[in-house]
Amino acid sequence: MADNMHSLARNAVLKASCNVPKDLLKIKGYDFNEGIDLQAVLKSYLTSGFQASSLGLAIQEINRMIEKRLEPVEAEEGDESSPRLGCTIFLGYTSNLISSGVRESIRYLVQHKMVDVIVTTAGGIEEDLIKCLGNTYLGDFSLPGKELRQNGINRIGNLLVPNDNYCKFEDWVLPILDKMLLEQNTEGVRWTPSKMINRLGKEINNEESVYYWAYKNDIPVFSPALTDGSLGDMMYFHSYKNPGLILDIVEDIRRMNNQAVFAKKSGMIILGGGLVKHHIANANLMRNGADFSVYVNTGQEFDGSDSGARPDEAVSWGKIRGDANPVKVYADATLVFPLIVAETFALHADKLTAGKKTD
Repeated sequence: MADNMHSLARNAVLKASCNVPKDLLKIKGYDFNEGIDLQAVLKSYLTSGFQASSLGLAIQEINRMIEKRLEPVEAEEGDESSPRLGCTIFLGYTSNLISSGVRESIRYLVQHKMVDVIVTTAGGIEEDLIKCLGNTYLGDFSLPGKELRQNGINRIGNLLVPNDNYCKFEDWVLPILDKMLLEQNTEGVRWTPSKMINRLGKEINNEESVYYWAYKNDIPVFSPALTDGSLGDMMYFHSYKNPGLILDIVEDIRRMNNQAVFAKKSGMIILGGGLVKHHIANANLMRNGADFSVYVNTGQEFDGSDSGARPDEAVSWGKIRGDANPVKVYADATLVFPLIVAETFALHADKLTAGKKTD
């Protein structure tokens, strides 16, 4: 009896393995005996496991977008909507990333025309413009809100924004809204959120701004909830001071969806969740799904939220193609997006900027 139990236990512990597929990657991290080589460290992430491997796969997926984007495509005669690129790259991000230092990584991509369509929230617009008027500072997550409010300081995570910055923003933006209303009434201009963002990028005239470069490089920026932030506050105040300004969101949804419909191939890079994630994915539904996709967020799917949904849920809706290889990186974008840019867009900057002017 004892021998039989011993044999059962031995067989359970020492169960034989099947043959491992030959194409499986072997887990191995970076050996610092080789010296300090940050690019080699990043390349080792792919075979490090867990979210490091997800990051490595995201880098590969974005590099596939870039490779496809660089393929020449001839426009069809008489069709202004025909793509000029082998892959149209959609970049989406939430407002907190503009409040953070990721803003500079995003501005780099827009400055050098490395992405083709941008989607963000109202905060993702205004925080960029406000940073041109006043600084954001490093604070702490645990600072008491009551004391901050008494001192006129707003907290975004561990970032601090003096409320005076928003006062400066009001002084700057209200005269622009006056001009827009005048042009609407005298020239018949039909404003949309994307046209307004383009105008604000022109007016800020500051090379530190993401939207200055979007204006200069004619990159469309969509924000279907543009009133949901300080810009909305300013439009609310303006509606009493000088009423009548109208923003047409229907024209923008047609323009946004057509960016996907007429794309030769489509790639999505989405930092965060919520509106920006769904707006880009839903536009790609119009073409039966994106060809390349990378999500970077910390959302979980157990609550059924779109923010936490894995790419496979988007496949079920037709927002990502069934034969695609989408990647989700579970991480804070402030940690990983600059690393992604370093191993993708910045690495191929010479090819991506060939023949382009960014002055």
